[in-house]
Amino acid sequence: MTARLWLAGALGAVVMFLWLSIAHMALGLGEAGLKQIPNEAPLLASMQTTLPGHGTYLFPNMDPKDMAGNMRKIEAGPSGMLIYFPMHKFNFGTALVFEFLTELVLILIAVYLLTFTRITTSAGRVGYFALIGFCVASATNVQYLNWYGFDLTYTLASIFTMWVGYILAGAVVGAIKVGGTKQL
Repeated sequence: MTARLWLAGALGAVVMFLWLSIAHMALGLGEAGLKQIPNEAPLLASMQTTLPGHGTYLFPNMDPKDMAGNMRKIEAGPSGMLIYFPMHKFNFGTALVFEFLTELVLILIAVYLLTFTRITTSAGRVGYFALIGFCVASATNVQYLNWYGFDLTYTLASIFTMWVGYILAGAVVGAIKVGGTKQL
C-alpha cells in the first residue's frame, strides 16, 4: 500500500474514532436501550455462588437433542444471555487503544478494497463507504437482535453509530481521492 493509502486509512480511522467517542460519551448512543437491574444485590450474590467463572452464559440450559423441550423452557420462563466477570480489571486506556486499532484495521481494509473499484468521485467514495459501513454495522448487530433478543433500540443505535462512522471516514478518504484505479 502506498503512503497515500495509509494516510487515508489513518485519517479516516481517526475521524471514525472521534465520532464513536462523541456518539458514546456525549450522545449516549452506546448505552441506548440498555437498562440497569433494580435491587441487584440478591442477583449479584447468586451469580457469585452459582457461576463458575468469567464467560458468556445462555439460560435456561439447553439440550441440543431436545429442540421442542428447549422452546418450551424459553416460552415458560426467563431466558437470556449474561456476560459475567467475577472481577473485571478493566483498563480504559487499553480499551481505547484496542478500539482505535480496530477502526484503523477496518478502514484500511475498506481503503484497500476501494482501490479495486472504478469509483472516481468523492460522492462515490462516500457512497462506497456508506454501503460497506452498513454491511459491517448490520452483520452482527442484526444477528444478535434475532438470535439473542438484543434490544431493538440498542441494535439500531449501534448500527447507526457505526454506519455514520464509516460515512465520515469515507468523506475523509474521498477528500484524499483514493480509489478509481489500482494504486498499490
